[in-house]
Amino acid sequence: MDTVNNKTFLVGLYDDEETLLHAVKRIKTAGINISDALTPFPVHGLDEAMGVPETRLHTAGFVFGMTGFLFAILSMIAITTIDWKINYGGKPNLSLPSYIPITFELTVLFASVGMVITYFIRNGLSVFNSTEVIDERITDDRFALIFDAEEYKESTLEDIDHLLQDTGAVEIKVKEMKKYKNLNK
Repeated sequence: MDTVNNKTFLVGLYDDEETLLHAVKRIKTAGINISDALTPFPVHGLDEAMGVPETRLHTAGFVFGMTGFLFAILSMIAITTIDWKINYGGKPNLSLPSYIPITFELTVLFASVGMVITYFIRNGLSVFNSTEVIDERITDDRFALIFDAEEYKESTLEDIDHLLQDTGAVEIKVKEMKKYKNLNK
C-alpha cells in the first residue's frame, strides 16, 4: 500500500544533457545514490549510467497484444463457424486470411489501451490526484538529479552539494514534497 508523507529532496538542475550524463557518472563513481533523474526528453545512455534495470513494461505490452490477438481470432472463429454460418460464394467458413485486418487492429488496440492503463497504475497517476512538481522547468529545458535528503547525514549532503557544483549544476536547491507517494513499498 502507498504511504503518504512529507519528504525532503536535494535537487541539482543542469542545462545540458551531456553535462548531466558526465555528472551522473562522476556521482556514481563517488558512491552516492541518485534517487531519480528527470529530463524533458529521453537522454540516451542515462539508464545505463544510473544503473537502472531494464523495465518489464515490454512484457506487459506483449501479454496485452496476445490477449487482443486471441480475442480477435477466437471471436471471429466462433462467429463465422458457430453463430452465423453463411456461404459466401462457396468460400469456407473458417477463412483465416480474411481475419488478418481485424486481428491486427484488435492486437494494437488491446496492447495500447493495456499499456496506458498499466502506465497510469504503476506510476500512481490519476485525474483525481493533484501532482506536486519539483521544478516547472524540468518539462522545458532543465535536467534534474534528485537525492533523498533523509537518506544522508548533513555532512554528506554538503559533499553532494559541492559535487553538484563541480559537475556543472546551474542551480541547487532543497525541495520538500508534501504529498510524496512511495511506490516502492
